[in-house]
Amino acid sequence: MAARQGPTYLRVALGKEFQALRNEKGDTAEAVSVALGWSRSRVSRLEAGEIPLPKLEDLHKLLDHLDVIDPDDRDTLVRMHKDSLKKEPFTSYRNMLPSGMPMYLGLERDANGIRGYENINVHGLLQCESYARALMGSAKVVEERTTDAVETSVRLRMERQDLLLAEGGPELHIILTENTLTRQIGTPAVMREQYAEIERLARLDNVDVQIIPELGEEMYRAAFNFTILDFPGLESVVQSDSHRATTMWSKHSDLGQYQRQFQAMAKAAPGPSATPQILHNLEKKLWK
Repeated sequence: MAARQGPTYLRVALGKEFQALRNEKGDTAEAVSVALGWSRSRVSRLEAGEIPLPKLEDLHKLLDHLDVIDPDDRDTLVRMHKDSLKKEPFTSYRNMLPSGMPMYLGLERDANGIRGYENINVHGLLQCESYARALMGSAKVVEERTTDAVETSVRLRMERQDLLLAEGGPELHIILTENTLTRQIGTPAVMREQYAEIERLARLDNVDVQIIPELGEEMYRAAFNFTILDFPGLESVVQSDSHRATTMWSKHSDLGQYQRQFQAMAKAAPGPSATPQILHNLEKKLWK
């Protein structure tokens, strides 16, 4: 099956192509901004894939400046540009998402590999509905969120899991610390349901889940949660988030650091085949 190339993916791919063409010409981003009468920030954000280029006229101005003359090359970039302006399925949720999250969600839909590490809460792609609702509801008053906003957030989280069941869905590999599973979210019944959901998803051919135990042999644990998205034809990106913001990195040095952290934890932790027994032991001990 051909890899999906949604609007966000195409926007990032276009940005990288613009940057490569600028470097080939020997221009700086500042030179492009001056030549086209755009702000320096607009050029940088365009190359990072953070913003689209809504007007076709502006695209042609940019291609002219970058010396893209070949008609086939221009046609390809114009088609990518037009498709990059289409709406993502989660567009209706945009106003309630943390900064940076819309871009992450768009890329998540196009990833062929997702590697995540969580040391506080269960990773979003593994959460059951009751766990997600309890987690988001617990912060409702402090964060001044309405019940409708919480329910909308839960619905979006559940829709994201459809990725895993779709034909040609991504390979998902999640590492959780035991702490994420012993920290009570909601009632004991919610925790039992969450354990069952992890076990259910882990039975899928494209899903691996590992759990780093808290006691016993010392094992390396990264200090912060993160997710690595891998793509066919596009460099990987790394994401880490809080409730109010999502941060993404694509530099080789940053990516390499997180890849090494993930590999170290995956090598040291019990393998995916041990996950069901670990969950059963924890459930028997904690959530009778």
